[in-house]
Amino acid sequence: MADTAVAVPSARTSTRSGRAGRRRRTLTAYLFLAPFLILFLVFVVTPAVWGVWISLHSWNPLLTFHRFIGLQNYTDLFTPGSVTFGDFWQSMGATAIFTILSVPFLVIVPLFIAVLLNQRIRAGGLFRGIFFAPYVLGVAVIGVAWRYLLDPQNGVVNNLLDLVGITQNIPWTVDVPWAWISLAGITVWWVAGFNMVILLAGLKGINAELYEAAAIDGAGATRKFWSVTLPGLRPVMAFVTTTTILSSANMFGQSYLLTKGAPGTTTRTAIMYIANEGLSQNQMGAASAMSYILFLVLAVISIINFRLQARSAND
Repeated sequence: MADTAVAVPSARTSTRSGRAGRRRRTLTAYLFLAPFLILFLVFVVTPAVWGVWISLHSWNPLLTFHRFIGLQNYTDLFTPGSVTFGDFWQSMGATAIFTILSVPFLVIVPLFIAVLLNQRIRAGGLFRGIFFAPYVLGVAVIGVAWRYLLDPQNGVVNNLLDLVGITQNIPWTVDVPWAWISLAGITVWWVAGFNMVILLAGLKGINAELYEAAAIDGAGATRKFWSVTLPGLRPVMAFVTTTTILSSANMFGQSYLLTKGAPGTTTRTAIMYIANEGLSQNQMGAASAMSYILFLVLAVISIINFRLQARSAND
């Protein structure tokens, strides 16, 4: 009987076919990513680079010639007595005040609600929908509605307070600290439901066996929260805290619609001032420089927050 020869592929042929397969998979992945990458380049990268170029000029969109001034717009922001120094840093201070007032409540309140809704309670889905419902509304609806509700003279809130014996009209939108309380309170009411959903999803991802082990060791509800829930939520908490800080630092609509920056410019945030300089005063160069300074500040805060979260996770 004649022997049958069997062709065995060489190692070199197998390596080549493996590389070709990886190239095809990589090409397929990039083809799927191409629509997003194109949009990202057109609407994010290109405007960012163009904004840097604008910030180096005395740029008035109504003129055809824009004078190159280098880093003058940036140095003015750090030069006391310049045209933009005082107003810009005052608006940055207002942004910091709002962020400090709102972020703790935008993290703690949703966490508390998420922990409660994570229990086996009746109508849990209904309560989740109720808490999330305000977030569905746009900022224009929120601002206009609450402006009427909190009107110092004819607002519903002051009329209700008058019925229970508080006859003095509270200046919710025209004086501090009431204006800050209004802005922070409305923002918490509006956004807390969104953070709650994210935290609730994080709670669902914690292994139930960890709670059972803690219960066997005699841990109560408080001990379980500190030893199981919070460590299990660290990555989610880092994400929620960072995104909340960024969104609070970029607050515009609430202040613009509710207080108009009043009293005076006390509640005028950085984004409000940048928009006014760029769109109303036609100082696009200065406004672009302010935007990049704000971006750098927020980038540093985000990095610090992630580093702190990572260090606490390793401890």
